[in-house]
Amino acid sequence: MFEKIPVRALSDTVAQQLQKQIEKGSFAKSGKLPTEAVLAQEFGVSRTVIREAISRLKNEGMVEPKQGSGVFVVERAGIRPLRIDYAEAVEPGSVVQILALRRAIEAEVASEAAMRRTDAQMAAIDAALAKIEAAVADGEDGVAEDVAFHRAIANATGNPYFLKTLTFLNQYLEAGTIVTRKNEALREDFSRQVREEHAAIAAAIRAGDPMAARNAATTHLYNAARRLAEAGIR
Repeated sequence: MFEKIPVRALSDTVAQQLQKQIEKGSFAKSGKLPTEAVLAQEFGVSRTVIREAISRLKNEGMVEPKQGSGVFVVERAGIRPLRIDYAEAVEPGSVVQILALRRAIEAEVASEAAMRRTDAQMAAIDAALAKIEAAVADGEDGVAEDVAFHRAIANATGNPYFLKTLTFLNQYLEAGTIVTRKNEALREDFSRQVREEHAAIAAAIRAGDPMAARNAATTHLYNAARRLAEAGIR
């Protein structure tokens, strides 16, 4: 009559509650979590559920199991790596929201690149731009080349954290980018717009104009969101 609740759903709930207690400092005194058996009894779940929850917290960098000693809260457990749940990221609306986040970052990236790029880095940006054109001319979608173009700009800032953040965000936008590029390939006006937008970003960086570079990147990402909407991704 009733469907069984998946172990993962239970373990997620347990992990969330344990996480809250860790962040509150409930285990700061000893740094050690209660035993698996005690946690299973307190939560009213099986030890398998507890093990799954502990595994999740370990992956989040919050606890560290020590053979024969138990599970301990790691130092600075409150500082966790950035993580976006993929299931949430592909839900309607999330792709555009992540694109908005990327837009805010890429605007600053373009501005910084315009101020700090070297001649060699500018040459890399131009080369990446040319590869997009070549890929499209060969009938390819140009997704990889598009990503490489934006990576070249991020690299020109000299700030590795820009590159790391954009690489992180792009993994959630890959599917949308593929759809967009295919949609653009079918419409000459879209294809022309993308070429012009990319060229405008590169030109502003080449001219050393941070404001123009910021505006060009912002325009490009706003239009990318519009093209996603045209492709039915909202």
